[in-house]
Amino acid sequence: MASTVTSESPGTPVSSRPGYGQLLRTRGAWTFLLPGFAARQPFAMLTISIVLLVQHTTGSYGAAGAVAAVTGVSLALFAPLTGRLADRHGQRAVLLPGILVHTLAGLSLTALALADAPLWALFVAAVPTGASVPQIGPMVRARWGVKLQDSPLMTTAAAFESVTDELTFVFGPLLATALCTAVDPAAGLLTEAALTLVGGLLFAAQRGTQPAVGADAGVDGHARVKHASALSVPGVRVLIVAFLGIGAVFGGMQVSLAAFSESIGEPGLNGVLYGTFAAGNMLSGVVCGAIAWKVAPRRRLVVSYAALGLAASGLWAAQSVVVLAGIGLLVGVCIAPALITGYTLVDGLVPAGARTEAFTWLTGAVALGQAAAVTVAGQMEDRLWDGAGFLVPMGGTLLALATLVTLRSRLSTRAVSRTVARGVGHRVPVAVD
Repeated sequence: MASTVTSESPGTPVSSRPGYGQLLRTRGAWTFLLPGFAARQPFAMLTISIVLLVQHTTGSYGAAGAVAAVTGVSLALFAPLTGRLADRHGQRAVLLPGILVHTLAGLSLTALALADAPLWALFVAAVPTGASVPQIGPMVRARWGVKLQDSPLMTTAAAFESVTDELTFVFGPLLATALCTAVDPAAGLLTEAALTLVGGLLFAAQRGTQPAVGADAGVDGHARVKHASALSVPGVRVLIVAFLGIGAVFGGMQVSLAAFSESIGEPGLNGVLYGTFAAGNMLSGVVCGAIAWKVAPRRRLVVSYAALGLAASGLWAAQSVVVLAGIGLLVGVCIAPALITGYTLVDGLVPAGARTEAFTWLTGAVALGQAAAVTVAGQMEDRLWDGAGFLVPMGGTLLALATLVTLRSRLSTRAVSRTVARGVGHRVPVAVD
């Protein structure tokens, strides 16, 4: 027998105005949202700041891409460990030492680059720089999970976080490029280190909203998963592959847009072009969070990813600033639905006690894909024709799409006693035994 019910999470006030407004009225949300926004801003500056600094000191996009790639690989390898430690010991206990290490490592990398140190020395400094990047985004998403639990606003929160991420990627590259080109090539990394220190400490101070250490099962009905790894979930492994392709778009475009801007004698245009791409992602994320989706998340992911692969396939053919900006905007529009849906699927695939780790696996996958793309695109720009690096986003997304289509059955979410709507504060009838 079925009846119609509605539910609200403990931290979400009942409101006649559903959507982002209702989400932002969640009790205690602003205490971690504002510091979280400040703390994640440096992440958007890191790769482009390394590329511009090392390219300036070595004259090679290949060398710059390789150093940035080492940073990205290190981030990808250590991010899941950071997430797992945060699930076990608390976010603050992981954040404080990580913030200090990252700040010192970033300053060391800057000093070595300015001193014309050999490339191997830059590689050595890049390892701790990437390994210690604070995982603010996954930690904020985990805090939303605590606040909202199984609320229909979970997808809205995923969309809001995607928009927040992309807002940082609108301002971050613009700020880093402006600092590196108008002030000093090292100004981008120095500012990144300073913002990491200040923003990270502010976020770490918000102890009241962090998930409980070694959390047991909550409303999802799962047994204690304190020692379970998120990587043991087959669906998470499929999402990792999908997010590798998204990282290939980010990394390939960062290097290729910088090389394109340099080739036409307008290096400062790089931040504008990348900001246009990120703005498309951000605006699309806003729209995604405002839709009451009736299509299952698994299908949405496949469709949105197919659109991303198609859009990325047109980048290499762009020959003018206007055309490149337009295609870049379209690519950004297609990225947000894939990212949001992937993060939303985590809530249904992974038990509560392993979600921070799951989110960091996805963040690490983006970083790893970005690292590989930066390396390959940099070599292609150095050795082949101008714009050859744009083939990297196309190749990465199409390979990931093929894997996603083949293994999409593994993205079936766990069965629960009830279902909730995937939209902005909407209620739908659910079956109750």
